[in-house]
Amino acid sequence: MIDLYDSATNKKIGSITESDLKVLVDYLEKESPEDHDYFIDQATIDYMADGRATDHLVNLLRTTVGSSDGVEIRWERQ
Repeated sequence: MIDLYDSATNKKIGSITESDLKVLVDYLEKESPEDHDYFIDQATIDYMADGRATDHLVNLLRTTVGSSDGVEIRWERQ
């Protein structure tokens, strides 16, 4: 499993599968091969919700972003 964290607060926001991580990596821009941080906003989530992202991943991200302009998240393998 992979844990997702809010980068600003270091709070764990949930766990995702390897398949979910692949969707994040495929859809989001990485600054380097070692990059594990991503900026997520509602537009990004809408883009990912085209059928490839699981409902679990989409709901987790929507809950995390809430009504904010966006959130920086990071992932770590357990």
